[in-house]
Amino acid sequence: MPEFSGYLKKMKTTLPDSSGLESVRYQLSVDDQLISLNEQLGKVIRLSFTGSIHCIHCGRRSNKSFNQGYCYPCFASLAQCDICIMSPERCHYDAGTCREPDWGMDHCMVDHIVYLANSSGIKVGITRATQLPTRWIDQGAIAALPIFRVKTRQQSGFVEDVLRKHISDRTNWRTMLKGSIPSIDLAGARDSLYELCCQDLLQLENRFGLEALQRTESVEPLAIKYPVLEYPLKVVSHNVDKNPQIEGTLMGIKGQYLILDNGVINVRKYTAYHVDISL
Repeated sequence: MPEFSGYLKKMKTTLPDSSGLESVRYQLSVDDQLISLNEQLGKVIRLSFTGSIHCIHCGRRSNKSFNQGYCYPCFASLAQCDICIMSPERCHYDAGTCREPDWGMDHCMVDHIVYLANSSGIKVGITRATQLPTRWIDQGAIAALPIFRVKTRQQSGFVEDVLRKHISDRTNWRTMLKGSIPSIDLAGARDSLYELCCQDLLQLENRFGLEALQRTESVEPLAIKYPVLEYPLKVVSHNVDKNPQIEGTLMGIKGQYLILDNGVINVRKYTAYHVDISL
């Protein structure tokens, strides 16, 4: 009999302190059950995906998961699945066409952070101010630095759009999971970007005001350590839609990935999948 059974959610994370000396604490979330994973390092874990998928929003049964856990009707109708979530500069809240204005007010018309992170090399990203450091951990960043605090998600998208002319906004997940990530002077990179993008940033500051776009020059980078015994030399990903029975020794956890001795599993990808777990 499995020790745990239910629908999978993305892992919950806790950063014990800001020193970078202690590893992130991970909990696997199955329905309302939380399974502490750090203590399972070096032990065998068995996951059996039953083939049942239920939407994380409405709960209806679905043959396929869209956008990491939604059924198709919710994917097509919810504001949190709209194109402006991936491309915030395309926000259409002010045009009056937001799918869910109340949701948009609570999630998009609030302070956002534009940041630099080192996950597979340096990248620029955005997130709600309340999502730090969770967002960085989910991306597997070993260090991160806020560089702007802005008033809305759309404004963060405009700033990111300026910066990504000079720096990537992507994470190479395979490189991130190999673990050999060189350290980067994020503060120095921030200062260089301020200089490189000064004219474009000045235009945004003139458009939205200095209070709307605040530079966070006094903030120090945050170092993040992950619970990993051994990184894979070659990253092979388990596909539970093709092989629903997974068993292996848990060698580490980084981002939203379980690193087993025979492959990795992106837990977030299988949000809303029913799974039986034995430890």
